[in-house]
Amino acid sequence: MTEKPEHEETDTKEDTELKYSFEPVKAIPGRKYKKGSKYDPVLDAFLKSKEKLVKVTIPGRDANYIRTQLKKRLDARPDCKGVEVSVTNNIAFLEKK
Repeated sequence: MTEKPEHEETDTKEDTELKYSFEPVKAIPGRKYKKGSKYDPVLDAFLKSKEKLVKVTIPGRDANYIRTQLKKRLDARPDCKGVEVSVTNNIAFLEKK
């Protein structure tokens, strides 16, 4: 096993010690959180459907919150060009233009 070299450095201004160590690695690890969003399946299902206009309801979520989250995903996904999200009378809608 590779030994971890430890170093100490003294800061002359405050006379404090900075302790640190280095550990060799072969590569930077990948992200541990998932890519995408839990709202992507909503958009995937809408894109696969033949419907041009649908009402979107998600239990426990306000229509304006749903619009905000779906809008973020629409902006991030190039395959969603021509899809718009809107809210009328506290109901969220997805529409293919």
